[in-house]
Amino acid sequence: MWGFIQNQLLGMEWLNDLIGECLSFTGLDLSTRIGGSIHFFLYDVLKITILLCFLIFVISYIQSYFPPERSKNILGRFRGIGANYIAALLGTVTPFCSCSSIPLFIGFSSAGLPLGVTFSFLISSPMVDLGSLILLMSIFGTKVAIVYVLFGLVIAVIGGTLIERLHMEPYVEDFIKNVSAVDIDSPALTQKERLDYAKDQMLSTFMKVIPYILIGVGIGAIIHNWIPESWVQTVLGTHNPFGVMIATIIGIPMYADIFGTIPIAEALLAKGAQLGTILSFIMAVTTLSLPSMIMLRKAIKPQLLGLFISICTIGIILVGYLFNVLQFMLI
Repeated sequence: MWGFIQNQLLGMEWLNDLIGECLSFTGLDLSTRIGGSIHFFLYDVLKITILLCFLIFVISYIQSYFPPERSKNILGRFRGIGANYIAALLGTVTPFCSCSSIPLFIGFSSAGLPLGVTFSFLISSPMVDLGSLILLMSIFGTKVAIVYVLFGLVIAVIGGTLIERLHMEPYVEDFIKNVSAVDIDSPALTQKERLDYAKDQMLSTFMKVIPYILIGVGIGAIIHNWIPESWVQTVLGTHNPFGVMIATIIGIPMYADIFGTIPIAEALLAKGAQLGTILSFIMAVTTLSLPSMIMLRKAIKPQLLGLFISICTIGIILVGYLFNVLQFMLI
């Protein structure tokens, strides 16, 4: 039963076969580079679109129960490292990319929540949302997805705790500390309003991310059908001990979300790149993208921003190497 769920519902092998048959019926030879690229592109775009719309609808429905005011109240009930755990878990049901997480981070900070707690949320939110769990399951399998999420939560908790212990509060910009938090009771939504909210979020988020999906799948199709396997293995395979660092550094200046990076990761894995190296790339892109760091700089001073980037980068690299060691157990 689980094999059916993994292969047919999440992996959508039926869709892959259906698209292949349709393309073959038109006379396209799927064994050629062009035919294989078209097959890869159509299958991945449709698969990710179906999963994306379903996931955003479900997660947005869940989010309707956790508006910022309620999230702030939940986090305010906990103290110590327990608050970091809750913040990291709360990040899994919030926005899909770091840029959209930063306004919530600013709101939490201005509301007086501990700085380390807000950073645990900021790290977790783009890195280990529920969407990433399902998408990773569809490509890499259940064990990889679960371990990825667990490691992401560990980075979020450790990162937030370290920032808290180093007492970095003076490095938050003054306008954040001077904002008066206003408690606004969230209106009780009806089921119809929650469904309408989920539908609106699904449509708006899809329109925002579809360009990155098309670009990511296009790059994945090129890697899958045009880049020699030996090239990928030389740079990102087992023979290059610096592959994790290279993937992390390449990923940091990019801007995308996990929906755009998954097809690239899928193609790299098929070409012989190591699992941990690929996941480090995904983590770097989703957590440390250049636009989100520019936005975050508006709220915190360079010393705190540098510490945040250093913690995330070191954690991502360590997780990448650990995944490479454990790859034989996970795939």
